[in-house]
Amino acid sequence: MSKRTQLRQARRLVIKIGSALLTNDGKGLDTAALSLWVDQIAELVAAGVEVVVVSSGSVAVGMSRLGWTIRPEQLHELQAAAAVGQMGLVQSWEAQFKRHDIHTAQILLTHDDLSDRKRYLNARSTLRALLDFGVVPIVNENDTVVTDEIRFGDNDTLGALVANLIEADGLIILTDQLGLFDKDPRKNPDAQMVDERRANDSELDAMAGGGAGALGRGGMQTKVRAARLAARSGAFTVIVGGRIEKAIARLRDGESIGTLLLPEQGRIAARKQWLASHLQTRGKLTLDPGAVNVLCRGGRSLLPVGVRSVSGQFRRGEMVSCVDENGKEIARGLVNYDADEARAIAGRSSDRITEVLGYISDEEMIHRDNMVIV
Repeated sequence: MSKRTQLRQARRLVIKIGSALLTNDGKGLDTAALSLWVDQIAELVAAGVEVVVVSSGSVAVGMSRLGWTIRPEQLHELQAAAAVGQMGLVQSWEAQFKRHDIHTAQILLTHDDLSDRKRYLNARSTLRALLDFGVVPIVNENDTVVTDEIRFGDNDTLGALVANLIEADGLIILTDQLGLFDKDPRKNPDAQMVDERRANDSELDAMAGGGAGALGRGGMQTKVRAARLAARSGAFTVIVGGRIEKAIARLRDGESIGTLLLPEQGRIAARKQWLASHLQTRGKLTLDPGAVNVLCRGGRSLLPVGVRSVSGQFRRGEMVSCVDENGKEIARGLVNYDADEARAIAGRSSDRITEVLGYISDEEMIHRDNMVIV
């Protein structure tokens, strides 16, 4: 699939913007540049594209506000800078999107939020709800309270994790470089920019050498790793210069700028493969014949009404096996309710979930996107 087709067909994107861009290489929050990026994102939203922004810059903005020119090494100083900078950062995003009558939301995440299954599902539900409401979430690492993320984390990885989380079609990484080059362009005037490669191409590692700038924590290596992580859920990644005039709009129009790193498989195929690779299940749902027929032939979600019995102990978001009345496994997937809750609503219509549980998490026991037929 060509770059033009990839980007023009994308309906859900994660756009990550680096610290050097947001602070104009440490001179202070670049509101003029931020305004131009927001104008382009607003065009995407108007065209029906759902966008999540992963914004670096809280520490860098805080450093600028506090008059620091060198990134501190002490943890408490980094956390203080993040706390000061986050205020200005989120205010600027909100003010710029308000010009387009677009609401924003601040989402602060740590890697722990995305490694714990229950918190992962809660974060996904919140982000999806915001996108449904037409809101543009502004995501950043919670640098004010985390420890190891400040020392070792990077928002390129966070952008990829968010792309996985919301099942985005693509990840756009805006950086202070034009794209990925076959060798360091600062040392090799004959360096050529890589136009398009597979994300898992081993040659990319040698091309991506070098580290981050003074303000950021990432580098081209982290961007390549992020592309590979995003590719696990079938998302493409574009690494592109954020200072290129109308870079986002030009990418959307299919112009060949930046470096496009492609997944091996499409989004749905990659996710199904990931689900199928889960060998361990935590419980079992026995289905009635109607539900078995719907799953096998209709490609539909599993509703509580089609579940006859529930066995095992599992938590929301864990893998369970779906079997017919003879015990034959039909499918497996990530369940939307804990075991006790699943037992309580089994055999009941979805409109009675609130009556039984006092709340409703999802209408489906297992959504079709989180299920694979075996």
